[in-house]
Order: sequence, then C-alpha cells, then structure tokens
Amino acid sequence: MPPFGPWIIVAPAGKSADAERLLRQQGSKGSQWKISGVATLAAVTGAFGYTGKYIAERLLSQGYSVRTLTSRRPKDVDDRLMVAPLDFADRNDLINSLRGASLLFNTYWVRFPYGSVTFEQAVANTERLIEAAGAAGVRRIVHISVTNASSSSPLPYFRGKGLTEESVVRSGLSHAILRPSLVFGREDILVNNIAWILRRVPIFGVPGSGDYRVQPVSVEDVADLAVSAAVRTDNIVQDAVGPEVFSFRELIRMISTAIGGRARIISVPPAVGMLAVALIGRLVDDVVLTAEELQGLTANLLVSSGPSTGRRQFSDWLAEHAGSLGLHYAHELNRHYRSVAR
Repeated sequence: MPPFGPWIIVAPAGKSADAERLLRQQGSKGSQWKISGVATLAAVTGAFGYTGKYIAERLLSQGYSVRTLTSRRPKDVDDRLMVAPLDFADRNDLINSLRGASLLFNTYWVRFPYGSVTFEQAVANTERLIEAAGAAGVRRIVHISVTNASSSSPLPYFRGKGLTEESVVRSGLSHAILRPSLVFGREDILVNNIAWILRRVPIFGVPGSGDYRVQPVSVEDVADLAVSAAVRTDNIVQDAVGPEVFSFRELIRMISTAIGGRARIISVPPAVGMLAVALIGRLVDDVVLTAEELQGLTANLLVSSGPSTGRRQFSDWLAEHAGSLGLHYAHELNRHYRSVAR
C-alpha cells in the first residue's frame, strides 16, 4: 500500500538500481550548484495538501519565500504563501508558475486510478513539471517518491514512481529523491481510518498472516528531511523512515489498545479481507484500500534495509493522539479526487 498519496511513500537505503544506473550515466550533472545562504524563493506543489503543507511551513519558518503550485485554493490561505496555477496542459503557464524559484519541492502524485485519473497521466504530468522547472531556471528539485520505487515493478504505483525518479535524474538538474514509508500525522488517512474502523467493528480481519512489516515515518520528519536535502549540493536518493518497525498485526493491536478498541483481531484470507474493505468502502462511499496497496504492504515494501532517518516514534505519537484518532472518517475521494486535484 503506498504514500498512496497520504498513505505512504519510500525504498531501501541508498539508490535504487534504476536511479543509480541513471546517475552513473549522468555523471555529476547538477551537482555543482553551490547554495550560499537561504534560497529566496521555493516552489512547492500541493502546499494545501498533506506533506506539501508541512514542507511549506518549514520553509517559511526558515525565511524562504514560498510559492505553491496548485489546482485548488482553500478558503483560508496563509498570507505568507504565494499561489500559482498547476496546469500541466499549458507549458507556458507551468513555466511562469515556476519562474524565479531556485528550488522545487514536488509532492504531486495520485494514490490510485479513479475516473479519468491514471498513473500514466501522473507520470506524464510529472515529466512536464520537471521539464518546465528546467526551462524556468529552477536549480534543484526535491522529489517525493516511495519505497522500492522501480520502473520494473509489477505494481503500477511503484512503477510510476520509478519512472518519475528516472525523469528527475535525466533532467540533469541538481536533485534529491526522498522516499518516505507509511507517513503518519494529524491529517493522515490510513492510520486514522484503521482507528475509525476499530472503534466500530467487533472483528477486525488482518489479511493473511499479518507478519509483513511497516516502518512508519512522521510527516514532520519527512518535511525536515526534504528541507535539509534542499541545501545539499550532491544528487541523492534517501529513504524517509522512522525508528520503529512493526508487523502489520502489531500495528493494528497498538492502535486498538491506544484508542480502547474492543475488536477481536483475526487473520483472514486476503480475498476475504479485500471483500470486507470493499463493503466498508460502499458504506462510506470511498476507496478504503486497493488490491495493489495490499500487495505492496504484504511484499514488505514499507520498510527500509538501511538505518532510520526520521527521529519521531510512531508509538509516542499514537499515545499523544489516541483520544482524537478515528473519531471521524477521513475521506480519500472527497479530499483528493472529487475536488480539483492538488
């Protein structure tokens, strides 16, 4: 299951085989940019979203000017933020939206295909964004990817992320590719909705054995890592993963205990688990989990083989927010698909 938008996003420490191969082909292109002082202007896609909001907040607190590229505008906008259109269909507008920015933080992606939204379209849009960034004079890109992203992955989400990583490397721009795992925070969807279900059902079915692992990372750590990566001068591919690793069953039990849930947690065949998820989805008129997300989860794609890079512990965060977690359902389709995409 991925940053599937706000669900997850990262990969093993170091460079993936695809990105590493392209880096060798590109040599040291883009690595000679020397940053002196704080960049005047940083562009952030999706500063009204999840990860992008935290990145923008970090940048503003450090004295950057921040322009967000977006296709939607909330009612209440931070007066410190400049707002520009994110129009993938108009190259000139896209270049104009990026012009003057030294840095681009790209959080744009889609969690799953829905209606006219496809992974292929998301890859093409990202390629247009990267090309426009070069044309606009952007000096460095911080690109948010996902664990084990690879253009050869059998899973379309991870394959699409791998293809966008390759586009970043091929651009020749100075860059950092950041790969978060399961991202948790106040605006999280996955953990919140697990808690929401646990508060309401007598039995919670864990697909399969539940022994597959997750390594949650705080959205605040992701933002800190992104901003830190922006002021480096080398091209890097870095995991964004927290200090704790749990089996999925352990994660469910932790959440249930924290919120005072009484659901009996049992193992069920994956097909039965997906059927139950589909039924819940119909009740709430949402996509709770996709089959591909379950495949990514059970394949242990949400853990890193390297050291942790985040410092905030999920267990501490859970204890602090248990009282409010899962009180209300977080609606994926309403947040990211039925409104204009970020």
